[in-house]
Amino acid sequence: MASGGAEIAGPALRARLWDAPTRLVHWALVILIGFAWWSAEADHLQWHRWSGYAVAGLVAFRLIWGFVGSANARFAHFVKGPAATLAYLRTLPKRAPAITPGHNPLGAWSVLAILAILVIQVVTGLFAVDVDAFEAGPLSDRIDFDTGRLFARWHHWSFTALQVLVVLHLAAVAFYLVYKRDNLIGPMVTGWKKVAADPRLVFAPLWRAAVATLVAAGFAWWVSKGFRM
Repeated sequence: MASGGAEIAGPALRARLWDAPTRLVHWALVILIGFAWWSAEADHLQWHRWSGYAVAGLVAFRLIWGFVGSANARFAHFVKGPAATLAYLRTLPKRAPAITPGHNPLGAWSVLAILAILVIQVVTGLFAVDVDAFEAGPLSDRIDFDTGRLFARWHHWSFTALQVLVVLHLAAVAFYLVYKRDNLIGPMVTGWKKVAADPRLVFAPLWRAAVATLVAAGFAWWVSKGFRM
């Protein structure tokens, strides 16, 4: 989600809102989560495993980027407390788009919830054991079979929770588009949005994204090896 607060007034100008790393990770997660679901349903468990490693790398990058990335990507920039979230909720009945660039307080908690569920998905998948024990995560050899099956159930339950969050996210996007007349998808594709005033956001240099990518890729590789060198 993006936007929250007072109504737009005055002429709108086109401003850069989202950096390329944030947008690429967002859409890559959309594709990979869909592919992971399909590969599990189609019993292509090797593909499912590799998609899980890729998700682990993307989540690692997003967590890193949440501390060293561009202003709008940083958790400190968009995560607000309960008071700010409740204040934002009171503005929802207003039909006009709002002026706060980036994630609104409610959307911020949605982002954190989805990231938390994805972390649970990755961790439980590492230990999960299939019912016939033919397929298992790279860390399943460190626990007994029954515990591995328990991790598999948690993996399934957390994916159900992820599906619920995705549905709520899509419903929020539709609400903003239809009721608030605020297109949230376009800026996440192009990076640009019309706003009332220049938000003067600070964007991280590409070298920082390159370093974060190397760290995240190394982490994904390490996960695929069961944290063995």
